Amino acid sequence: MNSRNFPKPTALPRVHVPPHPTWPELSSEQEKALKDRIRELLKQQDAVLVAHYYTDGSLQELAEETGGCVADSLEMARFGSEQSAGTLVVCGVRFMGETAKILNPEKRVLMPDLDATCSLDEGCPAPLFSDFCDQHPDRTVVVYANTSVEVKARSDWVVTSGIALPIVRHLSQQGQKILWAPDKHLGRYVQQVTGADMLLWPGSCVVHEEFKSVALERVRKLHPEAAVLVHPESPQAVIEQADVVGSTTALINAVTHMENREFIVATDGGIFHKMRQMAPGKSLIEAPTAGEGATCQSCAHCPWMGMNALQNLLQVLERGDNEIMIKREVGKRALLPITRMLEFARQHHIGMKNRGSA
Repeated sequence: MNSRNFPKPTALPRVHVPPHPTWPELSSEQEKALKDRIRELLKQQDAVLVAHYYTDGSLQELAEETGGCVADSLEMARFGSEQSAGTLVVCGVRFMGETAKILNPEKRVLMPDLDATCSLDEGCPAPLFSDFCDQHPDRTVVVYANTSVEVKARSDWVVTSGIALPIVRHLSQQGQKILWAPDKHLGRYVQQVTGADMLLWPGSCVVHEEFKSVALERVRKLHPEAAVLVHPESPQAVIEQADVVGSTTALINAVTHMENREFIVATDGGIFHKMRQMAPGKSLIEAPTAGEGATCQSCAHCPWMGMNALQNLLQVLERGDNEIMIKREVGKRALLPITRMLEFARQHHIGMKNRGSA
């Protein structure tokens, strides 16, 4: 069956992409002092730190050192819901903090910067999306986790890149037709692999959208022994060149377990911290994002992820601000499709990983 793109709505918002934040460079003594103070506050406030693979390496280190979690969005959601801590501090983008709050309405959920959003979220406004769903009542609504609480509340299933394939395959085998949002590249990849009947919302990630297939071909010629690792939010022409297509966890596992010594990686450069930690002897090359005449060879760094730093993490713990708040009824509706995803993952043993500093 063919995937079909949703005709581009005239009201689809233009996503404003902020410049990548710059933070003052810290000396080793300053970084240690910040980390020590944050550790102290985490303990005082019965708080646990949860960080995404795309965040700064110093935050990932601190999360692991304090018994928290560094993971993809699926494991971040699960880890937070299984914690006894009264406060979850989420280093990532806003939908990750909102998901933590949906799953744990009784807990305090803090983020270093509430303006750290996501282009996929911004490009799928709930009123427009709800109208689209109403036009196709015969379809099962499956949304990527990179969406607002309101969009999740309108869905039947929530998925992450690490679990999208098995869930959509399961639904397709039951004869269900899918309405997919918001990432068109991931949706097209899922449709091609599963053969599901999918109607696609026309969104895309501003980071992965920038990977250039022609430039990637040139880099592959320069590094013929390198394996190409691609996140499925990337354009189809980039995915077609991949040796491995998968979630952040899948790409880290590939670097760890494949015999290749070199890897060309098409996803946010923040993932290199964990890759180097897991496979210190491997050579990692950022996939090119530059087209002809561009000013940089690779700009694969999410500006919203860059809004997380030790400095504002300390600030939010000292002040207790930047708390995620969700309307109770909307949160209850959004909980249902997320719970379906987590239960499916549990039943099929998908995405389990070591936690904390292990």
